[in-house]
Amino acid sequence: MQEQWLARVQKLRRWSRDGQRAPHKPLLLLWMLAGFRPVAPGRSHSPSWRSPSASCSATSARAVASHHPEFPFPHLTNDGLWAMTDATGADARPLGTAVGRLRSAGAVGQLEPAFEAALPADPTLLAAAVRALLDANFPASLHEDLLARCGLALEPVEAAVAEAGRRRDTAFCAAVLVAYEGRCATCGFDDWLGGEVIGLDAAHVHWRAIGGPDSIDNALGLCTLHHRLFDRGVVGLADDGTVMVSQLFVGRARAAQAQVLSLAGAPLLSPQAGHPTVADTHRGWHTEQVFREPARLSA
Repeated sequence: MQEQWLARVQKLRRWSRDGQRAPHKPLLLLWMLAGFRPVAPGRSHSPSWRSPSASCSATSARAVASHHPEFPFPHLTNDGLWAMTDATGADARPLGTAVGRLRSAGAVGQLEPAFEAALPADPTLLAAAVRALLDANFPASLHEDLLARCGLALEPVEAAVAEAGRRRDTAFCAAVLVAYEGRCATCGFDDWLGGEVIGLDAAHVHWRAIGGPDSIDNALGLCTLHHRLFDRGVVGLADDGTVMVSQLFVGRARAAQAQVLSLAGAPLLSPQAGHPTVADTHRGWHTEQVFREPARLSA
């Protein structure tokens, strides 16, 4: 039974156009799963969602501004994970997607009852469903922040699933760190311990979860700090090969000045000879879909 529900989660249909991201569906579903609580043996409760709202589309990286954030409210019913009823308890799908019409009818959305019933029956299903949502829609550097925002702490089974995913990425990570000679492409951080690189990641420019390839021309060697800031849209890549820093980022401490603000306009470290730099298509995707414009002027 778990396989059936996980297959639906993994096949969640997202709006897309020319590589644009629309994370509203997975975010709403993640929020609902975070609110799921068993209340007694054989019983459970998940929150209902009234009045489609832009708040459900809040994310730590930029979403598609032209896509209506209320769309997941009715459209999740097409994925077999969501039920929507009006104030009388009748199926609200015939009401369509108009926000005003749904509100007037007292429309309420909640997890599909069979899915909700399956969660307490299988203690590993919740963790597996959340992990599937995160892996299919967001880079790993954002997972912790998204879980914290939802107030969700996963069981040890989630850690085991995550560890398996990390093992699959070993070859790609090793190749990127070789290309960038074990250094952060933005700040030059290059620490080692006992012959091993520490605090350095292989970062996808065009997110793997959104179709980005495991290739050197879609990667950067980044320290853990700048990897997270890169995936949050604080740091970006300019056309001229320099680092961009968002004007929306605020940091008044010396550490923020030294580690983030001073990077504005600084040259990006290139990979060693024989390895490609970031392809324009991948850089452009990150600028359009993730970076929080406008960019700061050079210090």
